[in-house]
Amino acid sequence: MASDFSSYTHMITVDDFDAIVSSDGYYTICGFGSLLSERSARGTFPQLINFRVAILPNFRRIFAHAPSTFFYRGIARLETKELSSLSVEPCHGEHIIITAFEVKKPEVIAFIEREVEFRFISVVPQGLDGKHFPNPAVVCARYSDEEFIHDKCRGNEKLFQYFFGPPYNIARIWRDDIFPCRVYLRHCLVAAKKMGDEVYDNFLNHTFLGDRKTTIREYMASNGVGIMEEELPETVKGRYDG
Repeated sequence: MASDFSSYTHMITVDDFDAIVSSDGYYTICGFGSLLSERSARGTFPQLINFRVAILPNFRRIFAHAPSTFFYRGIARLETKELSSLSVEPCHGEHIIITAFEVKKPEVIAFIEREVEFRFISVVPQGLDGKHFPNPAVVCARYSDEEFIHDKCRGNEKLFQYFFGPPYNIARIWRDDIFPCRVYLRHCLVAAKKMGDEVYDNFLNHTFLGDRKTTIREYMASNGVGIMEEELPETVKGRYDG
């Protein structure tokens, strides 16, 4: 299901990120999944400053892509298609409570390399007081495989295979027929819960499966039953525990 990204500034190279840099050389990152956890955020961006809660209006979260990291860490379940991570996409009338923080250019370079499968777009979050941020921020938005190959792989299918071929053998990254990785979803829910009921309820009510109909609240009452009680694999303890 397509969303219109035409009104957003797209950023691919590190030079493109100059569109969001502040006068003192900082870049604002939006967190909406694992980066709801300050511990996770600081583990990924050790030099971050000003970690805070914010609002991103007219967006929703969506579980609709298969990242290679879940295969690498052994937490993707191929047999049940429980292997999806999160992105965001425009959706008029929706809103998500996010985190935001600032980093310097070296951490932006690492961010671009680490989150290669995403569409990086410029957005303007709001504070909890409703005031817009003085500078735009970057958020990891949904892509399509065709756009990823064109934009990130420069049309070269071999580069796609470099990122997602053996040993992962991911034929498609962006797809609507998969379900949340259970370990990752638990991590996001624990992180959201730690931030209070408003953030937790927002995650449950404004995060969707790939069908764009089923909320995570509904999913947790059906296929997601038991996720919060499951033991974390040793490979992700300390990383995916909120």
